Parts: sequence; C-alpha cells; structure tokens
Amino acid sequence: MHILFADDEKPLQELMRKELPRMGYRVTVCPDGVTAVETIKRERIDCLLVDLNMPGFNGIEVIAQAREIRPEIEAIIMTANPSTETAIDAIKHGTFDYLTKPTRLADIATLLGRVSERREGKRLLSALMHRLQRAEGHSDLIGGHASMEAVRKLIGRVAPTDSTVLIRGETGCGKELVARAIHSQSLRAEKPFVAVNCGALPENLIESELFGHTKGSFTGADTSRVGLFEVANGGTLFLDEIGELPLAVQAKLLRVLETGDIRRLGDNESLHVDVRIVCATHRDLEKMVGEQTFREDLMFRINTFELRVPPLRERIEDLVTLASHLLRRHRRDGADDQLFTPEAIAELQGHQWPGNVRELANVIEHASVLCDALPIGVEHLPAHFSQRKLRDDLVGTAPMSLKELEQLAIDRSMKRHDGNKKAVAEELGVSLKTLYNRLNVTAEAEAA
Repeated sequence: MHILFADDEKPLQELMRKELPRMGYRVTVCPDGVTAVETIKRERIDCLLVDLNMPGFNGIEVIAQAREIRPEIEAIIMTANPSTETAIDAIKHGTFDYLTKPTRLADIATLLGRVSERREGKRLLSALMHRLQRAEGHSDLIGGHASMEAVRKLIGRVAPTDSTVLIRGETGCGKELVARAIHSQSLRAEKPFVAVNCGALPENLIESELFGHTKGSFTGADTSRVGLFEVANGGTLFLDEIGELPLAVQAKLLRVLETGDIRRLGDNESLHVDVRIVCATHRDLEKMVGEQTFREDLMFRINTFELRVPPLRERIEDLVTLASHLLRRHRRDGADDQLFTPEAIAELQGHQWPGNVRELANVIEHASVLCDALPIGVEHLPAHFSQRKLRDDLVGTAPMSLKELEQLAIDRSMKRHDGNKKAVAEELGVSLKTLYNRLNVTAEAEAA
C-alpha cells in the first residue's frame, strides 16, 4: 500500500519516512497540502495520512481534491485539536478515521492495518462481482424472427410487474435467457437473480436447497444453511424444470407463493421474503395434473403469465446470426461476414436441432476447436452432420447390398476430401486402420 504522509512538522516527516516502510508500506512525504495534491496527480496513492492544519490546503481540502482524482483513495486525518465539528467534516469527505496528536506508532500501525483489510475486502468483492457477472452471463435475446419479436414484446409487458411467469419451451431453447431478460428489465434488476434447476437436485435435498435448514435438523446438517429463497430476497428466483419437483415440495412452494413466508427445515419460526418467481418447463403440466403428478392449484398459481419460447427449427432464419454470436464467444479472428462457408451454413440450416440453441452452442464450440483459421467449413462440424450428408447422398439410389453402400459412401467421401484419408475416416466415423482395410479389399477385388 502506497501512503502519502503530509504534515508541516519536520520531525514527524522524518519519523514517518523511516517508520512506515518498517510497517511494510511505501511512503511519500509532503511538507504541505499543495505539494500533497500535486503528488496525488502524479503518483498512484492508496491512502492519505494528513495533518488537519497545514500551509496551502488543509487536510480536509487535500482529501476532497484527492477524491476527485481517485475516488477510491482512503484517508486518515491527524489533528492536535479534535472536535465534533472536525469529526463531522471528516466523515462528510469519506475519511476512514482520524488520529489525535500526539499519537503512538502502534495506533498508526493498527489503523493502517484496518485500511489494508478494507482495501482487500473491496478488491475481493470486485473480483466476486466480476465472476458473478460472467457466471450469470448476458440477457440478450438474439434473432429477428417474428416469433422472437413476439417474445420480446411480452417480456417488455410483464417484466415491470411482480407477476409470476411460466416459460414453456423445449430443452435448450433459451428459457433461462428469457428469465434473465425478465429480471434485467424489471424493477428488481439491481437485486439478485438466482437460478436453480429443480431436476438437477437430489429429491432429499430440494427442500433444504430452496428453504434452508437449521443445524441438526437432519443427519449431516452440521451447520445451518440459508436457502435460495433467502438468497434471492428482493430479487428473482428462477425455478427451471419446475415439473420435476416432488409433490411434497410443490405444496410448500404453493404456500410460499401465497404468503411469502418460508420456514427453514428444523425451525419453528417463519421468515418473510420478497421474491419474484419465474418458472420454466418443457413438460406438459396439464397432462401431469391429469396424472396427479403435479398439483393443479400450483399450476394455476405459477401460470399467471405464460411465455412460449420457439424451438430453433421454427426460426431457422435466425441460425446464422445465432451461430455468429456463439462463435464470437470463442474466436475474435476472421471477418464478421465470413465466419462460415456457404456449405457449412447449408449443413447447419438443414439440421433439425433437437437440442435447440444449446445444441448449436456445442456444435459451434466443437467447430471452433477444429478450425485453425476461419471460416468454419463442413469438415469442422461434428460427425453426425457428415453422416446426414451421406444419408442424403444415398436417397434415390437403386437397391444395393450393404457392401456396395459402404463402398459408395467411401468413394463419395474420398471425392469430397480430395483423397484425404484422415478426413474421410473422421467423416465416416471409423478408424484410419479400418478405412485402409476397406480400401485394400477394394483394390484387391479390382486387381482380380
């Protein structure tokens, strides 16, 4: 930590010039306020240790100007005449603390230690916030298809309210992204967004995860734990795959939605929380209600406002835009209008995308790893794209034996890859050794 010490008393200047480095700090000593301000403009100072009464600028004025230059700078005032007015003025300018002259070196060391701890705490908080933002990701909805425009309009209508929202759509179509967009456009945007996949939690731990538990409430509960409802207090709780919740937990969730009260496992006291609930499912909840695996009253409660996210195959016009956006997560090289070859785009658009945008993201990452230099071509796509191409090639051909079909697939693949056997083997999903064996058999047959 770099400390600027400013005081017009020469003995104190010499003492601090010697003692502060012994405490482990860098120090710059200034004889007056004007010199101190000029130094702050030139050097990166972390903490000010300044006398209240100095020639030029006094300590408060030095701190005020320093804060304009570096808002995060810490400051400590020293004064021989402490008063209530002095303390109030120092607090107004964000002073960490003030010392009364004469002071002991031990008191200075203790106070600077607290400043260091505070700075470290701020640094860790900043790092955690950065990691949280990266983990949460963005809430941009990519694509201009009419179905996505309709989703955006509905988000704009429901986001500013506190209504419970049910997002429906196939697996991987972007339901969590829609939930994040609802949160980011809501009045709770500055509060937590907490996402939990109900289908990924062990049944015996779901209640503890959502509502928390007290120490000793069950075997293995060695400490108390805050549940996700408390973590999301003031913000939004996203319950993904809500259709996977056991009936017992559904009943408790219904109570929370109706009253806003939660109770930790093992606790007799209830706690009120202010949480907006957004749910998502790919399941047919109406069918589950008929099968008595989902509570009808809970379905009515969570379905205050419903949003349907279209699958990728219904907005295939957005595929190139989505693919380009996903590729830019991994690669910054190449021109934006030449990220994919026309053949690769045709392959991507011809796929049915059962895994939707999540599947597309995996395909793009796979292709990015294989591609040394953009654009991405057909040869960089996963094997099942090539296998689909082979199937398309064989449509309409006359009946063939299995051996003839195998040979036709090899011949056409060899032609596509200009005889590159490694690429052919990868496309056909066989080892290079197997391919050589097939080629040798063919050569021997032709020679005979």
